[in-house]
Amino acid sequence: MITFVHTADIHFGMENYGRVDQKTGIHTRLLDFERALSYCIDVAIERKVDFFLFCGDAYKTTNPSPTQQKLMMGCLLRLYQAQIPIIIIVGNHDNPLSFGKSHALELFADLPVGGFHVISKPKTIRLETKNGPINIVGIPWPTRNSLAISFKHNFKDANQLTDYIASGVSQIIADMAAELDPDIPAVLAGHLTVSSGVFSGSERRAIYGTDPVILPSQLAIKPFDYVALGHLHRHQNLNSNGYPSVIYSGSIERIDFGERKEEKGFCLVSIPKKNKASYTFIKTPIRPFHQIEVKLSGEENQTQQILAKIKKYDVKDAVLKIVYHVPADAQDTVSLNAIEHACRDAIYVVGVFPVHIPKTRTKRSSLKVDMSLQTLLASYFEQHAEWKDKKDELIKKALFMEQEIETEISS
Repeated sequence: MITFVHTADIHFGMENYGRVDQKTGIHTRLLDFERALSYCIDVAIERKVDFFLFCGDAYKTTNPSPTQQKLMMGCLLRLYQAQIPIIIIVGNHDNPLSFGKSHALELFADLPVGGFHVISKPKTIRLETKNGPINIVGIPWPTRNSLAISFKHNFKDANQLTDYIASGVSQIIADMAAELDPDIPAVLAGHLTVSSGVFSGSERRAIYGTDPVILPSQLAIKPFDYVALGHLHRHQNLNSNGYPSVIYSGSIERIDFGERKEEKGFCLVSIPKKNKASYTFIKTPIRPFHQIEVKLSGEENQTQQILAKIKKYDVKDAVLKIVYHVPADAQDTVSLNAIEHACRDAIYVVGVFPVHIPKTRTKRSSLKVDMSLQTLLASYFEQHAEWKDKKDELIKKALFMEQEIETEISS
């Protein structure tokens, strides 16, 4: 049985919602991502997997800082020391998209040691493992630089070019699959956008039209036993009713509050010699994200209502966002100092955000100057519930006063 770890979207450099750690001088969110990656590597070493497959987006940007590179190097060298080969697919965040510039993972390809396989162009690797050979077809993030595009395509608009790249990638995959030995286990590994994939909250700003989109049916083809994907942050199987599984391992840590309800982790994959491949999703240790929402009532103290809701959460070392809804016609009397004190054990408070419910404005009746006083008053009292029950009595008194004024004027 061949086993391997499938992970992706490490995103070293995501340093939102945190602060500098006093012991190390490193941002706490960078340490969060390192902890999650270290856990993946711990499992890989403990299970003595045959190889470690990383499907792209190691860093947030194509220009990682020396600190980020040091932490990444330290993590991956642990695999090298354990004699576990590392397959790295270049993702869109790793690729500078400029001709001649090195991508963020090229350093690992140039190391004067074995065990590092960096795939920046479509390529097949036949890996000899302790449990037998396996073919790995690697497809990096598709760009004009990674595909041979002739001069005749230079005048196509963005949508036409994107469609051409998508069709080109699917054809490359089909051609590479046809060249594989069907008697040897095979894995397709790519950093791609698949049409039925579900974006995480942090990715909903992404526009499908800018990504070359591949169909699941163009990936789940023979002789592949498993399709390993990176790019979308939500863990999902896009071929749950068929074979092979088409798996996004998802990101290893939460990126923002849009992902606060998602579990994060990686996949431990097994490919037996005679039976079908299977995988287990293993959760990584992640930073708690809590969005605390409170709908205030007008009867109780507003600050106490929010404090009572905060006590229901374990806020220690968590990232918090507090949203409270103020009733219509009520003043906002919340004490921010008291809220901040209650959240003192949190690692970061994004903010305390009030939501004011707008007062419902009643639609005015159409009134005319030639209407009688009685009609005008009746319309007015109908729109004010507090006077509605006394409408007849008030109109009667008003008409009496009108009559008295007219009598006094005429005399």
